[in-house]
Amino acid sequence: MKSISKETEERYEAFAAERIGYKFNDLELLITAMTHRSYVNEHRSSTHRHNERLEFLGDAILEMAITDYLFKNTSDAEGKLTAYRAALVKTDSIADAGAKLGFAEYLRVSKGERQNNGPRAMKVFVADAFEAVIGAIYLDGGYEPASDFIYRNIVPKYEKIMEQGSWYDPKSHLQEWAQGELGQQPKYRVLDESGPDHDKWFRVEAKVNNKRAGVGEASSKQEAERQAAKAALRALKVDKNN
Repeated sequence: MKSISKETEERYEAFAAERIGYKFNDLELLITAMTHRSYVNEHRSSTHRHNERLEFLGDAILEMAITDYLFKNTSDAEGKLTAYRAALVKTDSIADAGAKLGFAEYLRVSKGERQNNGPRAMKVFVADAFEAVIGAIYLDGGYEPASDFIYRNIVPKYEKIMEQGSWYDPKSHLQEWAQGELGQQPKYRVLDESGPDHDKWFRVEAKVNNKRAGVGEASSKQEAERQAAKAALRALKVDKNN
């Protein structure tokens, strides 16, 4: 980052204190964490750093902290621990945490990206920034404050995930059931794909024994497949706890 105005410095100092709960020694790390690539392209004269490298670092630290928490606080087998962790660190989970901290208001994105992208794309931007902030805290103060940030904002979701069963992977269960009962794997097919590239919507069917068993819709193909698998399990009356 080539320069930081006094106004910007004060704004992000307040953001760090009031929302993130951490005082940065190097405030540029936080500002970089909140800077999308598109903003750099639009403001080449004032900045040249975006948050993608910090996001890469933060993603690894997030997984480590959640892994450590689950290992110390549950006695479940490895397969379930992996599913719990995936539910806690998925985009929706961290985007929700970032939204509650007001990340969208402080995210530096180009005018074009902010105006033209739908809410699903902005959710991804917020999730990426959340991981980048974890990386920034780690570089600024080490693992302990970074893990504290994760424990305050992500770990509290664990109880709700367990209550709702949202850790459960319907695709894996449908595959296990189909292979065990029918000796074959379920198949997925995109029925419809709509919307611009930055805001896609998918409708997918899950076929079991060459017959449609369920249909799902979502903003990503992978999530639409999960929803289709969930619908198929309901239609086939397969108990997920068996």
